[in-house]
Amino acid sequence: MKLVIDSKIPFMHGYAELLGDVTYKAGAEIGPDDVRDADALIVRTRTHCDRALLEGSKVQFIATATIGYDHLDTAWLKEAGIAWTNCPGCNARSVAQYIEAVLLQLAAHGCWRAGGELLPATARVTRGELDRTVFGGLTLGIVGVGHVGTQVLLMAERLGFKEVLLCDPLRAAHEGASGPDFVGLDEVAERADVVTFHTPLTREPQPYPTFHLAGREFFGKLRKGAVVINSSRGEVVDTAALKAAMKAGRVRTAVIDTWEHEPGIDRELLDMVFVGTPHIAGYSADGKANGTRMSLEAVAEHFGLDASAFEAVSAPELPEGFAYYPEGVGHLLAPELRLYDPVRDSVALKECPDDFERLRGNYPLRREESC
Repeated sequence: MKLVIDSKIPFMHGYAELLGDVTYKAGAEIGPDDVRDADALIVRTRTHCDRALLEGSKVQFIATATIGYDHLDTAWLKEAGIAWTNCPGCNARSVAQYIEAVLLQLAAHGCWRAGGELLPATARVTRGELDRTVFGGLTLGIVGVGHVGTQVLLMAERLGFKEVLLCDPLRAAHEGASGPDFVGLDEVAERADVVTFHTPLTREPQPYPTFHLAGREFFGKLRKGAVVINSSRGEVVDTAALKAAMKAGRVRTAVIDTWEHEPGIDRELLDMVFVGTPHIAGYSADGKANGTRMSLEAVAEHFGLDASAFEAVSAPELPEGFAYYPEGVGHLLAPELRLYDPVRDSVALKECPDDFERLRGNYPLRREESC
């Protein structure tokens, strides 16, 4: 078997070769000539799998080592008889860790203190400034309650939010009275102090398209002073509408991990947000190992091969005394910020926005739990 694999997918080397002959190449550079004789592809979001790439190739199966799959033209793949899979839930806990960390930093920087001004993400804060009781007075809105949204819900319960509003019209339609209580997007906008998006990117004619879900109408109804977080897909939030809402004071601040037009992100928005990161919310080593293992197992299963060796794919242990942002003070505020502090990622991107892809491709070691 011949495989073409995105060279930035970690923990592949030594395992993928058990399946056949492997060619590694940067995802954005994989072209028709590379895949013409391939039997399978393992990709990430930077490889657009469509007619332009695959027509006339031998490719039978595509695994994307990601939760999202909007980079796959699924309608054309079905027409062409090419099977595919994604990795649902692989990095759900990683994204929840990201959301928890930014919430802790927002609290430490006085975001919800009466009359307090939001400080820059790089401001020095000292031990004892994090008051976790602030969460007991806040309402969190989770838009999209799949694998990731469910983990965010569990995290919010640990932090002690006063109320969590769940918005997922697709789940609500399918589960009806048997599922949890869901509310509409308007209610989230009107009541939530923090709104976090965890939907896939869908467009018409989907029953519930999410393209620019957070647009002018949403921000017009948003509770004044709310915080907006997007770690789903960049196009779920309308950049122009978000900037206008921030300038008008309707959005107090924002945390943006996924951007419209990546990697050519909006520099003005980057300067405005509390934390801006290069699409790495799900980039824990644990999440990456899950995606790699699931992709390899899917390829093996599709071609009737033994997948047992891939159970060994795992994240490396942390070195003794590890702190994700050793130059910062986040770990003095909360033990969770020793394992992961998104301020480090935000500082790096704000210092050099042109390094968006390099920062993603050379991401530092991050674990979800101490090992």
